[in-house]
Amino acid sequence: MSEKKNRIGDKLFYRILLLVGMLVRRLNRAHAAAIAGITGDIVYDRLKIRRELVETNLSLTFPEKSGEEIRRIARQVYRNLAENAMEVLRLPLIQTPEDAVSLLQIDARAFLARTRESGKGAVLVSAHFGNWELLGIGLCLLVSPATVVAKKLKNSEVDGLVNKWRSMRGNRVVYKKQALREGLRTLRSGGVMSILADQSDPNGGFFMDFLGRRTSVFVGPAYLALKTGVPLFVVMCRRNGSGRYIAEFEEVQTSDLGDGKEDAEELARRYTRVLERYIRTYPEEWFWVHNRWKRTDRGV
Repeated sequence: MSEKKNRIGDKLFYRILLLVGMLVRRLNRAHAAAIAGITGDIVYDRLKIRRELVETNLSLTFPEKSGEEIRRIARQVYRNLAENAMEVLRLPLIQTPEDAVSLLQIDARAFLARTRESGKGAVLVSAHFGNWELLGIGLCLLVSPATVVAKKLKNSEVDGLVNKWRSMRGNRVVYKKQALREGLRTLRSGGVMSILADQSDPNGGFFMDFLGRRTSVFVGPAYLALKTGVPLFVVMCRRNGSGRYIAEFEEVQTSDLGDGKEDAEELARRYTRVLERYIRTYPEEWFWVHNRWKRTDRGV
């Protein structure tokens, strides 16, 4: 009976999402952003969904900041996440490179020189930072289509809808269980593999300090890059203060590494430190609502 109720609830949520998406796409971006700001404040002030977790995560990461500063950042986190939701619902409106340029500023010359111009594939590492879904569409239209690794959502209909949006301009979506096989195939054929590597690895055995606390870290992107001999770039998408986003590429050094276990772990340290630097610089852009430090090798 409970499973049947869950299916009914999933279908209802899916239909509501379709309706809300249709309404949001009728708004202009300024109105959508204004509604997102109000929604973020309501969730932060009234609903308080995961507010304690967000403020605790921020306080432990930034012990030097006052309670007032922590609350200010936390409020902006909720506003940004609400704006992300609006932007995701508006993804079908991004149909051409011109549409993408109106939202996203990208300088990909260094990336293209090391990949397309050299006849090589690449691993792109990013995070739940800025608007990562918008980044995926923008990169596809302005730089290169990619094979995107995604986590399967529990609601299968919503999962199908989101993956449809992710792949509608040429990207390909694979689930995490397929990532190793499909990643090797993609990279060896000169393609691009895109992976969000900022969350806890439920199956991993590699741990390091991340934002001041010990936790598990994904090594998969490092293994794929080293095994196939392709460059690895971190690409981060952040708001630029004018209603648009900027995507920044940073290549992570691999030339001094082999393809063994310790080499992969060292590369994972390197790209995780880049992610960490961005999060410390722009804390309001990261997904603090996730319990990132729930897995550790210290048993605490």
